[in-house]
Amino acid sequence: MPPPPHQKPENVLKRAHELIGVNQAPAALTIVHDHITSKRSRNVPIASLEPVMLLLVELSVEQKKGKVAKDALYSYKNIAQNTNVATIELVLKKFIELAVEKVTVAQQKADEVQSSLEATTTTTSVDDLEASETPESILLATVSSEQSRDRTDRAIITPWLKFLWEAYRTVLDILRNNARLEILYQSTAMQAFEFCLKHARKTEFRRLCELLRNHVQTAAKYSSQMHAINLNDPDTLQRHLETRFQQLNVAVELELWQEAFRSVEDIHTLLNLSKRPPKNVMMANYYEKLTRIFLVGENYLFHAAAYSRYYNLLRQSAAMVASGQSKKADNPPINEADLQTAASFVLLSALSIPVISTSRSRGAMVDFDEARKNKNSRLTHLLKMTQAPTRALLLRDALSKSLLKRARPEIRDLYNILEVDFHPLSIVKKISPILTKIGDDPQMKQYIPPLQQVILTRLFQQLSQVYETVDLSFVESLAEFPEPFQIDRGTVEKFIMNGNKKGDLSIRMDHATGVLSFDTDVFSSSKAGHPGSAAGSAESETGSVQRLQSTPSEIVRSQLTRLAKCLHTTCFYIDPTYNEARIKAREAALVRAKAGAEEEHRELLARKDIIQKRKDEASELQAKKDKEKARQKRLQEQALAEAEERRLAQEQKEREEKRLRDERDRVRKEELKKQIADLKIGPNAIDIDIENLDDLDSNRLRAMKLAQLEREKNDVNEKLRITGKRIDHLERAFRREEVKKLPEDYEKQRKRDLAAYEKTKEETLIEAKKKHKESVELKRRLERLFPQYEIFRKSLHDRRRDEFEKRQRDAERELEKQIAQRKKEYRDRKIREKREREEKERALREAEERAAKEKEEKEKREELRRAEFAKIKEQKEKERQETLEKAALQARREEEAMQRRKEEKEKERLAGVPRRDVPTMERTDSNQRRPLNLPGAGKWRERDASRTAAGAAPADNVVPPARIASPMERTNSNDRPAAGGPPRLNLAGNKPSWREREAARAASGGAPAPKEISRDTAPPPRTMPERPRVIDRPDRSDRIDRGDNNTPAEPLKPSGAGGKWLPPHMRNK
Repeated sequence: MPPPPHQKPENVLKRAHELIGVNQAPAALTIVHDHITSKRSRNVPIASLEPVMLLLVELSVEQKKGKVAKDALYSYKNIAQNTNVATIELVLKKFIELAVEKVTVAQQKADEVQSSLEATTTTTSVDDLEASETPESILLATVSSEQSRDRTDRAIITPWLKFLWEAYRTVLDILRNNARLEILYQSTAMQAFEFCLKHARKTEFRRLCELLRNHVQTAAKYSSQMHAINLNDPDTLQRHLETRFQQLNVAVELELWQEAFRSVEDIHTLLNLSKRPPKNVMMANYYEKLTRIFLVGENYLFHAAAYSRYYNLLRQSAAMVASGQSKKADNPPINEADLQTAASFVLLSALSIPVISTSRSRGAMVDFDEARKNKNSRLTHLLKMTQAPTRALLLRDALSKSLLKRARPEIRDLYNILEVDFHPLSIVKKISPILTKIGDDPQMKQYIPPLQQVILTRLFQQLSQVYETVDLSFVESLAEFPEPFQIDRGTVEKFIMNGNKKGDLSIRMDHATGVLSFDTDVFSSSKAGHPGSAAGSAESETGSVQRLQSTPSEIVRSQLTRLAKCLHTTCFYIDPTYNEARIKAREAALVRAKAGAEEEHRELLARKDIIQKRKDEASELQAKKDKEKARQKRLQEQALAEAEERRLAQEQKEREEKRLRDERDRVRKEELKKQIADLKIGPNAIDIDIENLDDLDSNRLRAMKLAQLEREKNDVNEKLRITGKRIDHLERAFRREEVKKLPEDYEKQRKRDLAAYEKTKEETLIEAKKKHKESVELKRRLERLFPQYEIFRKSLHDRRRDEFEKRQRDAERELEKQIAQRKKEYRDRKIREKREREEKERALREAEERAAKEKEEKEKREELRRAEFAKIKEQKEKERQETLEKAALQARREEEAMQRRKEEKEKERLAGVPRRDVPTMERTDSNQRRPLNLPGAGKWRERDASRTAAGAAPADNVVPPARIASPMERTNSNDRPAAGGPPRLNLAGNKPSWREREAARAASGGAPAPKEISRDTAPPPRTMPERPRVIDRPDRSDRIDRGDNNTPAEPLKPSGAGGKWLPPHMRNK
């Protein structure tokens, strides 16, 4: 039995529209939501359930029911994810589009409200200009710092922004960790980023970033699930990278630097997982954002390192695009001006790295802090560098890439002043114009504070090498920077204290006298006297500070070293044997190195081969493991899929059975309830418990219903009888009393009717007289106006007649004009059609003539081609005849030579003189071979031998001995008898071979055609006789044995077989 009407999606949709039509949208939303979340909806076709879901989304957005929409979307996803994924995408896109549209409408409404408020608060609506501040506005400004615009936005826009944010979160939660919905997931994340950027929602952006990180961790944790995303897939990883880069861009735009750094770490992690190299344009964006993050965090060292990596990438991209090795779309747009700007920033950022660390730390032991080491290691890995950067390393790298030539002139001069020719007394005069130029650029202006730190560091390091004490005012004069970059005494004192704390400086300050005292104790710590080696310094090499002279502590510390060097130099000049021993030791070491170089080279090669072999074995083993793992995973996924299918099928079957049972029970209970309800109607209703319906059946209820109907029928009949009797007696009593009152009532009614008639008659007469009098007066007044009316009517009639006649004449003229124009157009059209028809006929005649001419020319060309072809054929035939004649002449010569040789052999054999020839490897005759031990082998040879013995003897009547020391020769296939030879090959078409045709021609009396030299002919046996070598051809010798040597030579005729191909029409010529 079908389900109730309200359970069908079509009926639910219809009912919801009806409720919406009567302004009951909440009730419609409740009905649709109950239908979607019902368990019975799992078996409903998706095509009929989709419109219901779209209506639910629209209603939930209209009523701001985010939780209702979320619950329904989760249920709909569980229903449709295994059958139709496209419908999930459609519903979720609709949900987001409606929410975005509501936010847009709310913004427009807020703008309208604000403009109306501003219009009502203009000066024209202010009554008292001196009292423009009302008490209400003063009180509102006291308790609230918001303006009217903020309050309007909070009242109108903020609720919809909150709803849109919840919609984005809901959609992302629904789409997470599903490979089939991955594209929609990434596009929704992009839309959420745009939402946060457009409305400056920093808190929501942080939550969104954390939500995406949790989703990635969940995907890695549950990667074995069905349809889970695979981060090893290059396309999936590329989409995640694009999303993270967009997240990084939005974080930088919103100035959320912590989130930007976390996004950089996420990108770095995904790049490590990726097997596909990222595009240069993405990496350029990556390094550019890192520079901004490090600059905001005042980490100038890694800021300069990031700029160096960014410049390297730009230079490589420009080179690859110029050489055509990479596409222009995959690389950042770059020109020479951009490279110059990037080079200037690289050099300036490297120069701005403080020599003394400006970070707040715990003192000189900060470099040994494990946390800081780990942080530096993380930052180094983010920049894809092998070692932690230093100031000297970055400057050396910039010089190696010729950045000084490409950088701006003021940056180049700044480098020369700070690193090459630093002089403390003239630093202010030299650097003031450079700082002024740098300060004019808003992007370079932020490097001035770290540059001041570097200048102060260089200044104090060099002053400590020259002076013992110096006035603070003198130091201030040396560190006097141009406006507005001046530094006061407090900044200088703070810098000195920080340098002492870090251990890079050792300066005492006397505030009473205003004197700075540098450390001159020869036994003091060498840390302060060794610039750049302090724990808190960003400089790790000592050669970057220009040294004027050594301090006393350095002199004491290096005294033994200088003494050893002096003694070594003295021994070198005084004792020659010392130098000779050094030279001998050096030569011995060279000899040992040369002796062991070859062995060491072989060992290195062998070690390289072993390493390569192990690498190959490891790669093969890893490939096998990966293959096995993939196979196991595939089998596991297949098993899981099969188990899931079986489970779903079993659940579907159980649900169907349960649905049928529930349906039958429901139908039975509803029938019983209807019958019970019928029994409860009326005064004689039967009290039946509806809860205990299991004990009742339809037969019992039917009997109870019949009994109740019988009782009701009897009761109704009795009531009708009593009521009819009572009504009859009452009507009879009424009529008896009414007869007594009828004459009196009739008299009263007659008097009332007569009075009403007289009154109506009098009123009618008065009204008629009054109306007649008014009509007579009106007639008299109108009679005075009648002549004027006739005159006016006549004039108007004449004027209208003239106008009509004029219009009629104009219309006739226009009609005649139109008729003439139509006739002219008709004649012109006929003439044009005739001209076009003639043109077509002429073109057709020209085309026919041209085709006939072309056909005639083609026939002429064909005749010429045939004639030329016949001429070429004749010439080729002539050349072929000449070739055949030459071949026949050569064949006759070879036959004569073979005849002579055969005669000599016969003579030698008859004389009995053994011939001593040089032993050669020659082919024996097929008759002299030992028969092979094969089934049927030798039969045809024996039959041939018996037939020869029975027939005529050879021409010389001498039987050759069984075995003779003569060359083994292969007989020609023509000498084999047809009956005793091997089976004939089954040629294509079952046509006679050329040998059979030759034999037939010879039998008919004609001379056989000479044989053509074939490539398939076996090579003749080679012998080494004492006379000149003659080619031994078995087929020619056999022909001589048959007596063909007396055949006169005659010109050969073309046989038509085994030669040049001839067309059919030339074969009979």
